[in-house]
Amino acid sequence: MRRSAWTGLAAVMVCFGAAAAADPLTTAVRGDMPQLLDIYRDLHAHPELSFEEVRSAAILAAEARRLGFTVTTGVGRTGVVAVMKNGAGPVVLLRADMDALPLIERTGLPFASKITAKTREGATTGVMHACGHDTHMTAWIGTARRMAAMKDRWSGTLVMVAQPAEEIGSGAKAMLDDGLYTRFPKPAFAVAFHDSAALPAGTIGYADGYTMANVDSVDLLVKGVGGHGAYPQLAKDPVVLAARIVTALQTLVAREIDAQEAGVVTVGSFLAGTKHNIIPDEAKLQLTVRSYTPAVRKILIDGIARIARGEAIAAGMPDDRMPVMVVKDEFTPATFNTQPVTGRVTTAFTNRFGKARVQQLRAQMGGEDFSRFSLDQDGVQSLLFWVGGVPQAKWDAAGGDVTKLASIHSPFWAPDAAVTIETATEAMVTAALELMPKG
Repeated sequence: MRRSAWTGLAAVMVCFGAAAAADPLTTAVRGDMPQLLDIYRDLHAHPELSFEEVRSAAILAAEARRLGFTVTTGVGRTGVVAVMKNGAGPVVLLRADMDALPLIERTGLPFASKITAKTREGATTGVMHACGHDTHMTAWIGTARRMAAMKDRWSGTLVMVAQPAEEIGSGAKAMLDDGLYTRFPKPAFAVAFHDSAALPAGTIGYADGYTMANVDSVDLLVKGVGGHGAYPQLAKDPVVLAARIVTALQTLVAREIDAQEAGVVTVGSFLAGTKHNIIPDEAKLQLTVRSYTPAVRKILIDGIARIARGEAIAAGMPDDRMPVMVVKDEFTPATFNTQPVTGRVTTAFTNRFGKARVQQLRAQMGGEDFSRFSLDQDGVQSLLFWVGGVPQAKWDAAGGDVTKLASIHSPFWAPDAAVTIETATEAMVTAALELMPKG
């Protein structure tokens, strides 16, 4: 283990008190850390895009088999399901996601990714674990090790899931469609964590109820009539029309949903034209649409279609040149932390880590397809919590101002891996022990 990692752990021990270090679980997890950090560095240096997580899945599957889990690979294309039965009791599902992002890494880490790959669209890109899924996989292994070693402390069935393709919102659905809840024991509880670039390393955050948003991707083709830029009166300019649509869309959140509800409509891409003096035939917009409730989601999606058509009519477009809207099928439903599991587990976290390290947070507008493991699944309670990853020195230097820090999905995101993985492993084991008590 590198000296810097040990320094980080030592700082956490001082910060959070020597009592925690004497705890048997804390001591055992800390003893696993040298090997876990070697695994982390390997996973970080060898990231894989969505549905291409073959190497990562093999590492997790091999570790689970060695520990005595019954392991099935290729679930939902590249997913792993590891099952350990340990007497009577509830079924608990613990999930980690495996995929990385199409980014060129700029962290400067000695084990930084140098991997390149082709995206689904055929573009060659760098690949990076800019969302921290490498910490998720490593903590998954750490949790599996502790649960296998502590079988005298729990009773029930543990289902460890390594999920592909979270970044494109498709992996959880692929695993469910491939029989996750029919081929394997269906859980009473589903639990996962995500590293956070908005919390100092070693801190746990959670929300009660909605925690992550519905995510819709919308493509909008704005049609026009092309022509020479010097003679706009002979054309119908789709660039001007698309610009009007972009501006008008902002009124959806500002004026059409309840001020106490939440919604986001962001135009992330605006593509049109090829040359200074050519009015193009069309413009293409790509939108991300975020909400929590089904009602607000409907208002936003219906409103986009209405505004696009209304602006086109106002611009004098004929019926055969109306905008074409496509809501992509990669919809990610909102993640909802249910009760009583959220209360039970977060109370256990507070008892273990202390009040200073466990914070209740507001819901976020990011998306997570972990929601599908409980969505419309009768009897499945779920909890997604956060584990802070920001190195303490960087957090202190920024004064806790997250706008001064690298975010997840940034090429600069480099969590304090030692503290994040240790905290996450201990938290996941704590959750499992709370939900599957012995006797």
